[in-house]
Amino acid sequence: MNIVCLDMEGVLVPEIWIAFSEATGIPELRRTTRDEPDYDKLMAYRLGILKEHGLGLKEIQETIAKIDPMPGAREFLDELRSLTQVLILSDTFEQFAKPLMEKLGWPTIFCNTLEVGPGGGITGYRMRCEKSKLTTVRALQSIGFETIASGDSFNDLAMIQASKAGFLFRSTEQIKADHPELPAYEEFGDLLDAIKAVL
Repeated sequence: MNIVCLDMEGVLVPEIWIAFSEATGIPELRRTTRDEPDYDKLMAYRLGILKEHGLGLKEIQETIAKIDPMPGAREFLDELRSLTQVLILSDTFEQFAKPLMEKLGWPTIFCNTLEVGPGGGITGYRMRCEKSKLTTVRALQSIGFETIASGDSFNDLAMIQASKAGFLFRSTEQIKADHPELPAYEEFGDLLDAIKAVL
């Protein structure tokens, strides 16, 4: 039995932190897992900037409310879910993901959670498990699933490489150059065809 594991940001929806960077005019918040492979380092950097500017969960959620899925993402997901099981594996947070999942027709997502203080400031975060994407793929494989994975960033590479088939989608030129063995696609139709070919 197959299960497709997809990254969320950069694949199905725009990058939340880039949108928030544009909304606040703080260019430092544009850094994502495409730029920084160490997620803990990246989050410590982000939380420091939020604290410095007095920004919290409410402000980020106001930006997220205005984000729509990428054109064609909902249709891609709907067709894919008619063919096989699909699981979104993301390093984002429950408090960010919910309105986006609604716009995508409520697919299943495994992600992390933020720790929020009484005043709405983000004080920390809790990862669901270590190396969450790879750990989840390995767990699915241990209960009889064959995984097919796709993502765009450094933190997607392990789950892509560990799967029976894996694809880069709208990734960076650097990641594509570093991993020429991984098929890379830019359009949902092409990714869908590639997944169908290995189902």
